[in-house]
Amino acid sequence: MSRNAEIIVIVVTYNGLQWIDRCLGSVADPRGAIHTVVVDNGSTDGTVEAIKARFPDVELILPEKNLGFGHANNLGMKIALDRKAEFVFLLNQDAWLQPGALETMLESARKYPAYGILSPIHLNGAGTGLDYDFSKYVVPTKCPGFYSDLAVGQIKSDPYPLPFVNAAVWLVTARCLNVVGGFNPSFFHYGEDDNYIQRCAYHGFLIGVSAKAIAHHDRETRSVNKYFDPEVLELRRSVLNYSDPRTMLDPVAEKRNLVRRIIQRTISLQRTELKKALSKRKVLLDTPIDKVLDNRKKSLRVGPTFL
Repeated sequence: MSRNAEIIVIVVTYNGLQWIDRCLGSVADPRGAIHTVVVDNGSTDGTVEAIKARFPDVELILPEKNLGFGHANNLGMKIALDRKAEFVFLLNQDAWLQPGALETMLESARKYPAYGILSPIHLNGAGTGLDYDFSKYVVPTKCPGFYSDLAVGQIKSDPYPLPFVNAAVWLVTARCLNVVGGFNPSFFHYGEDDNYIQRCAYHGFLIGVSAKAIAHHDRETRSVNKYFDPEVLELRRSVLNYSDPRTMLDPVAEKRNLVRRIIQRTISLQRTELKKALSKRKVLLDTPIDKVLDNRKKSLRVGPTFL
């Protein structure tokens, strides 16, 4: 299989043995038009050994430490740009494609170059319904026409534009990478796709669903992890808000506003509102604001930033 293929698939793995056959098998291409790069973040369940044994054509990258989702994908994206790939296809280890899905997305991407990212319909792992989070991305207020067309069996070949779809299954054009760049290092795991789409919008790229392509995302079988703890979520939201190049929020002004609200709530004995204001102030103080603002400044540039 050619390492200089026009499409480079990037899969970041971490203890993904239970999915790896379906994931990598769904993008295997004996013709050589697709090349797959796996970046493993330190699996201990036999994932690496299984890839070596069952997918010898896969290019395996083994960093010395867990790089997180965004940084690991950035390694693959840089490889793709260095090799002049036309497209990069990001695929979660717990996701896989139905036959013909990638070809369908590629056809749409070539026909509609205004789209920087296309994603297929995301079914759950069992294929019994839409992935729950995906179903929230395509509601009528966010993705007009999608549910109506789906209900009457008249899904369009054209992409359905929408403001966000998670990075479990993304087809990204090389042009988008050369303008927007890679994932922002302010995010280690989760939130990097939200920020990437903020930056796509800032640089003028559309995001769409290629609804005649179908993938499965088996997130239901994942265990609960620390990245969804309430305090971690609040901190990630803060980093995301201050990373957005479209709004350019000012943390100094926000601190002043919070101090003013704390004083007002204290004087008026509004305990619930005071608690909220104190909590927001703590989150802001915990935010690595200098690093976040520096990376936000970098994300304003046109070019393969962070790669």
